[in-house]
Amino acid sequence: MSATIIDGKAIAEEVKSDVAAKVAQLKSKGVTPCLAVILVGENPASVSYVTGKRKALEEAGMMDKSVVLPENTTEEEVLDLIAKLNSDKFVHGILVQLPLPKHINEEKVIMAIDPSKDVDGFHPVNVGNLVIGKKSFLPCTPHGILVLLEKMNINTNGANAVVIGRSNIVGKPVALLLARREYNATVTICHTGTKNLAEITKQADILIAAVGKPNTVTAEMVKPGATVIDVGVNRIPDSTKKNGFRLCGDVDFESVKEVASYITPVPKGVGPMTIAMLIYNTLEACENLM
Repeated sequence: MSATIIDGKAIAEEVKSDVAAKVAQLKSKGVTPCLAVILVGENPASVSYVTGKRKALEEAGMMDKSVVLPENTTEEEVLDLIAKLNSDKFVHGILVQLPLPKHINEEKVIMAIDPSKDVDGFHPVNVGNLVIGKKSFLPCTPHGILVLLEKMNINTNGANAVVIGRSNIVGKPVALLLARREYNATVTICHTGTKNLAEITKQADILIAAVGKPNTVTAEMVKPGATVIDVGVNRIPDSTKKNGFRLCGDVDFESVKEVASYITPVPKGVGPMTIAMLIYNTLEACENLM
């Protein structure tokens, strides 16, 4: 029997609808949550992501203070802009769209954001709070994955969870979250140095693929009945499509869905949750600063 497909788009709409209702309440008290997204340059993928974020802000009734800067903007100019946004009491969240042009130091830029406005959850203060289990902004994609599991009533307590990938954006934080007491999973992180990957992934009750390589996870790597979360978004050539490519994940969806009990598709799986959780974090930032 084929796996149940986890509809990330529908669950994201639920989250966004809840946020919009709370935003309406705040607005009735004269407070409007506001997010500033900074985009430097015109990387097509980044432009697309920022457009999606701005649309979600509008739908939630939030204020959009996004800034689009030319590719040749200096590091100092970006840092000056962040300093202004940090001190602007009407701006509750700041997000710098990554990757930045090569002449700008990403680490310096992330460090410059006030942790109380760091709705991406990338500042070391928020990362440190995540590690020790203190309240903080959770990175949007990992948080979105946990919400998907909760909404689908997938039990994490005592589950074997395997995360393929150790990025600071997805792999490490989702592993840390799953190991927290409230989720209580036993977590293994796999990466390029992992030997006998399939032997480890076959033990997973929950398998999260975040490697950025198409079809890394195949059916023979998956334990029958496992939950498979595919974080990858890869463009592969497809002459049948108007734009010449199609999106696929890190999981061989067609074969794995015959083995797993739950699976996220690409697109419309994890992706929509990332934006939904960003809107959620912006609301939280506003409430914290009131």
